[in-house]
Amino acid sequence: MATSSTTGSTLLQPLSNAVQLPIDQVNFVVCQLFALFAAIWFRTYLHSSKTSSFIRHVVATLLGLYLAFFCFGWYALHFLVQSGISYCIMIVTGVESMHKYCFVFALGYLTVCQITRVYIFDYGQYSADFSGPMMIITQKITSLACEIHDGMFRKDEDLTPSQRGLAVRRMPSLLEYVSYTCNFMGILAGPLCSYKDYVTFIEGRAHHRAQPGHSGKEAAPWERADPSPKAAVTQKLLVCVLSLLVHLTVCSALPVDYNIDEQFRATASWPTRVAYLYVSLLAARPKYYFAWTLADAINNAAGFGFRGYDGNGEARWDLVSNLRIRQIEMSTSFKMFLDNWNIQTAQWLKRVCYERASFSPTIQTFFLSAIWHGVYPGYYLTFLTGVLMTVAARAMRTNFRHYFTEPPQLKLCYDIVTWTVTQIVVSYTVVPFVLLSVKPSLTFYSSWYYCLHICGILVLLLLPVKKPRRREMAHADLQPSPYKKSEDRDGSPGPNSFSTTNSISSQAPGGACRLWPPRQ
Repeated sequence: MATSSTTGSTLLQPLSNAVQLPIDQVNFVVCQLFALFAAIWFRTYLHSSKTSSFIRHVVATLLGLYLAFFCFGWYALHFLVQSGISYCIMIVTGVESMHKYCFVFALGYLTVCQITRVYIFDYGQYSADFSGPMMIITQKITSLACEIHDGMFRKDEDLTPSQRGLAVRRMPSLLEYVSYTCNFMGILAGPLCSYKDYVTFIEGRAHHRAQPGHSGKEAAPWERADPSPKAAVTQKLLVCVLSLLVHLTVCSALPVDYNIDEQFRATASWPTRVAYLYVSLLAARPKYYFAWTLADAINNAAGFGFRGYDGNGEARWDLVSNLRIRQIEMSTSFKMFLDNWNIQTAQWLKRVCYERASFSPTIQTFFLSAIWHGVYPGYYLTFLTGVLMTVAARAMRTNFRHYFTEPPQLKLCYDIVTWTVTQIVVSYTVVPFVLLSVKPSLTFYSSWYYCLHICGILVLLLLPVKKPRRREMAHADLQPSPYKKSEDRDGSPGPNSFSTTNSISSQAPGGACRLWPPRQ
């Protein structure tokens, strides 16, 4: 029988027993499936053409709070407290400094909740983790505070293109604010979205984003229509089913902590240990693919996530997507992996920290990512290692890649080698993130003789490292904001690109999320 503690509803305990899964996980999945059907109903019967934005805000908020209380019980009050006090701070402090005070309060409140949950109640146990949704709400609170500060205090010429496109020019009402932070589409698993994107969706203006091309001709009929998300939702649900099946069948057979098993370390050959490290971390990823892709499908089903059309007139529903699975699994660099994993968190780290840091933006960004993720020591070991690996990988790529771009056969060999190295380095880096505690994490690293740490340090000592040009990278948007004229639409990077800057540059971490299941 699957048993676990939960602060939420026990209504689904019989189902939990039947499927042999902890009830908090069952509650999460059932609530997300309920949110999916609610999203379809929301788009069908509360479409912006049929009702007011006020009604849409109210319904989205009430449904979100219901799901939160079902999953977390009275702990869901933390969501309202954090959002409510942050809103008061915004009103009282004014636009000049609200982003700083909101950042300190929201992150501090999240950290206090994480400390009490981890060290006072149930360190390392499988139980409902109300701090997971709070992580997303913290992102929304701090993002919106920065966007209001940019739109109502800073001069346009001082803003980067993405900051200018996302700037909020008026103070949201309390209803708009709570709807943004606690709506049913994203309260359990996100993903983060900008306030401007969300309000555009609620008010029914999202499908008007597509603009005439370079020729200035009138937009095609499909550019003026309200696109259907059916194809995108169906595809993402198929990915969810496959990811869930892989997680349920493979993950338990390949536990990450077997990497530190004494007998395995004593008897397995090095090729076997390297292969198992990669495969065990590969098997740990489908649960994130499931949770994030389902969250993306829920938003799409409600009509949220439309980013415009490609040159062939195909609607793109990737505005709030959080990952690109193919690019993750085929990554040939540390940066490529991070750029395609937990994309919205990478954008948040860039917008609230990296672009605004006055010194050492790389270190500050990794440190913020570690604090935001929680207080388990393993997170900090992962992100400290991540700083070293990121800078070392950048040095290697800068110094050697240009020698292997031609001919194609040489580049193919280079890609195979860099793919292999990248997958090993990523797996090595994130082991403490899964193991959580200091002792098992150091046991793993010591069993590998800290070899990749040493290699990273040697790379930095022996190779010249070009200092990153932060100002240029801060302005380097891969795709213009949907609120600017989309004169680059025909030349956009493709269906997997995003409306705002989707790369935090090679310095900033993509981060990893622990929304489901709550604990490893």
